[in-house]
Amino acid sequence: MLDDTDRRLLRLLQADAAQTKAELAAAAGLSPAAAWRRVERLGARGVLAGRQVVLDPRALGFEVQVFLRVNLDKTAPNAFDAFIDAAWRIPHVTAIQTLLGRVDIRMDVVARDLAHYQEVYQTRILELPHIADIEALMLVAELKNSVAVPV
Repeated sequence: MLDDTDRRLLRLLQADAAQTKAELAAAAGLSPAAAWRRVERLGARGVLAGRQVVLDPRALGFEVQVFLRVNLDKTAPNAFDAFIDAAWRIPHVTAIQTLLGRVDIRMDVVARDLAHYQEVYQTRILELPHIADIEALMLVAELKNSVAVPV
């Protein structure tokens, strides 16, 4: 599916998606046209899902990050859909994942400080529909956080 040159381009893009076409081509050992044709092909094949800016929450004043593990009342019809639809509307929820196992949903929540987290938790999170149980895990230190895929 991917050759060594494709993998090299993907590694380079993961390291710095903002580099110019010329910089990418030079680092990959290709001409700019050849490098860009390969990048376009990878995008058309769905390998490149897009490019985005990643913000540092702490630099923007969000000092608290909490991971919530939520179990839903699955006896309610459409509990998952209703919960996820409502959770999507909370701007402080930065990630929502459904899981198999003892936990139904995992969510990431950011807040400015503990008082702000308590406000978001009480006024927004606990208002979400069909919650049977919820557990909060507060981030103490982030040792690795990468969206890079080993290619």
